[in-house]
Amino acid sequence: MLKKWKKNCFFLILLLPCLAQAALPKGFVYLGSVDPNIQQAIRYAGYHNFIGRPITGYGRPVCILTQPAAESLENAEKMLLASGYSLKVYDCYRPQRAVDDFYTWSKNPKDQLMKAEFYPRTDKAKLFDLGYIALQSGHSRGSTVDLTLVPLPLKPEALYTPGQKLEACYAPYKQRFQDNSIDMGTGYDCLDVTAHVNNPSISRQAYQNRLLLRKVMIENGFVPYDNEWWHFTLKNEPYPKRAFDFPVR
Repeated sequence: MLKKWKKNCFFLILLLPCLAQAALPKGFVYLGSVDPNIQQAIRYAGYHNFIGRPITGYGRPVCILTQPAAESLENAEKMLLASGYSLKVYDCYRPQRAVDDFYTWSKNPKDQLMKAEFYPRTDKAKLFDLGYIALQSGHSRGSTVDLTLVPLPLKPEALYTPGQKLEACYAPYKQRFQDNSIDMGTGYDCLDVTAHVNNPSISRQAYQNRLLLRKVMIENGFVPYDNEWWHFTLKNEPYPKRAFDFPVR
């Protein structure tokens, strides 16, 4: 009897990853199951983001994408590994409820907890009009990803502690939050013109780094967004007109 119980438990353990995968809508996968080498730092599942708390709909810090988007990232990762870099994703599929959470937050002028880092010189009241906050997001279609490059071998990422001193996202590379990525001119989710790909105020090296990321992503089927160096959408995305709302878990 005990032997049979152990055998059943063994098969259940093997089945658990499959059950988690099956819980996703058809056509979606966990990026980690496609390419575990790609680093994941899902900011909206924690406190280090422009709001300063976990965002509605993010139950776990995991990257979920459509199958084609995940496979295209896998191809990009292979190209980069040969050059001594790895991809690191900050956000992948984003539930519509999270987008709604952003919008609700944008209408509260008193909540500016993370302004000093993420939008020091941008008026929060104008975030929606400037396009930083929207009622709909390409991320909710499952084929848009926010990401950067990290050098190999990997160095540890600085730990963010809620309430710690904040540095402007466009501060000099060694002064702003150290998340182990290469210098892209700003930190991730910098709601500032400095994050525009061709902004002239960044260093030559940071601009070259942006172009490297852009080149690799374009070669693997993604379309860049000029106002955010980290933002890319799969050109042939499978759900171009459908927003999803299942939670990230």
